[in-house]
Amino acid sequence: MQLCTSDVLLAELFDVLSRDKFAARFHQACLTPQGVVDDMRRIALIVVPSSVPRVVVTDPDDDHVIAAAVAGRVDLIASGDKRDLLPMGSFQGIPIVTASEAVARLQAQGSI
Repeated sequence: MQLCTSDVLLAELFDVLSRDKFAARFHQACLTPQGVVDDMRRIALIVVPSSVPRVVVTDPDDDHVIAAAVAGRVDLIASGDKRDLLPMGSFQGIPIVTASEAVARLQAQGSI
């Protein structure tokens, strides 16, 4: 199993994790948003998509998720996005599933 992301997605992760509503949780866990992003950078395959096609009409930022998945030739996309990504079901044969479904699939394959 290999995690895959891109610099654009890591920048978005940093922006989200830097919101005030997460500050207390990070402080309690002795973590920082930058530290989490740095850890992701260490454990994930960082891809550079050759293009970012307009796929997710309702949220152009999600196009970067699709582009990274295609560039990384992933087996699946795990998402909690019930409004935009999950309803797509798949893109170019790449299933888009919830995190719990991703874990169940990996367990069934013996990957975790």
